[in-house]
Amino acid sequence: MSVGAPKGLASSGQKPIAEIIHPLSAADEPFSAGVGGDKEAGLTNGTPVETSSPASASSLFNRLQLDDDLEADGRDHYALTETRDLFVTVDDPKKHVSTMETYITYRVSTKTTRIEFDLPEYCVRRRYQDFDWLRIKLEDSQPTHLIPPLPEKFVMKGVVDRFSEEFVETRMKALDKFLKRVADHPVLSFNPHLNAFLSAKDLNKRQGLALLTKVGESVKHVAGGYKLRARPAEFCAMGEYLDTFTQKLGTIDRIAQRILKEQSEYLTELREYGTVYTSWAGSEQELQRPLEGVAGCVTTCSGALEEQCETMSQDFLPVLREYVLYIESMKNVLRKRDQSQAEYEGRLEAAVLRKQEDRTPIPVEVEKCQDKVECFNADLKADWERWQSNKRQDFKQLLTGMADKNINQYEKSQAAWESLITLLQDKQTEDKTSETN
Repeated sequence: MSVGAPKGLASSGQKPIAEIIHPLSAADEPFSAGVGGDKEAGLTNGTPVETSSPASASSLFNRLQLDDDLEADGRDHYALTETRDLFVTVDDPKKHVSTMETYITYRVSTKTTRIEFDLPEYCVRRRYQDFDWLRIKLEDSQPTHLIPPLPEKFVMKGVVDRFSEEFVETRMKALDKFLKRVADHPVLSFNPHLNAFLSAKDLNKRQGLALLTKVGESVKHVAGGYKLRARPAEFCAMGEYLDTFTQKLGTIDRIAQRILKEQSEYLTELREYGTVYTSWAGSEQELQRPLEGVAGCVTTCSGALEEQCETMSQDFLPVLREYVLYIESMKNVLRKRDQSQAEYEGRLEAAVLRKQEDRTPIPVEVEKCQDKVECFNADLKADWERWQSNKRQDFKQLLTGMADKNINQYEKSQAAWESLITLLQDKQTEDKTSETN
């Protein structure tokens, strides 16, 4: 059983061997009532509810439980009991050009007091495929745990320049977040492959690529090679939650993309608008100051809007995309858990039939399969709670930052136009004074 398994596992985990072949007991029915049926799964941290999910995408944020009290309730178990002793940072991207390829490397800096490391500090350079190698290794060696997602490897040619400063900066932030999530995990952070990634000069990439094919085939088998008798209600609730959350995030992402496109087009027009006033001021001596004032206001508004667009493209949208990928990772772990349960059920049924025929005892392999399922359940539930806690913190920070940026944009624009009013009033006073004289 893994460290950090949540309390109540005995009541919600696998049933004894003698009971597993029977249908769910009546005690399980109230829990599962909110999962099935015609009602849509609500966004309640994976636990079923009787109320339906909000109809509009915007109301999603009202269901994320972002207030401080709820965040305290869902606080990470490990943060209260463990002192961090592994710190990693990804920064300093550099472009490398050779006759064969062009690629970007990132500096990975590590500080630690763990005895598993030979030195207290390391500094190595890694490229994207090295991070991919690490994630594949973690998935293969820690199949019962949720592995944080990497940013997507491929981009559409002609749409995004993967060597542009903006793209490299966004990818660097995502890689840094990935590595920090792994380093903060109470199990993944002790994986020997992470140690090698952080400290070794060279990594065996060929082995990683071969493993990628192996893992891909395994996942394909997990997805379509069996059927469960009954998935436990708590994991049904997780699946329902992930489906609903994916739908909401997808809708918000599409709307945000459309808003960003419209704002970018408006920004282009606004800049041209300010240029016209500047040109006009050069040919109107009496109106020069007011026209220059308008041009200055438009320039200020353009700068504020540009900052807002950068925030949405570099901070807001990447977080949405990260959680879409996170959901896929969680679904993948759920499928593996189902495969483990299916294997156990199949072995158990065969053993029961043999026992009925010749009264042979239950094989040790069946008990090992049950232990494996219980371990899978404990690890998955612990990672689920950790993921929910991180999600609350990430979205609270994301939405608070977005609110601050919007307020800042409108405050700058308001201050600019208010200064223009003062300028026009002064101009009007000067004109009246000159007429009087």
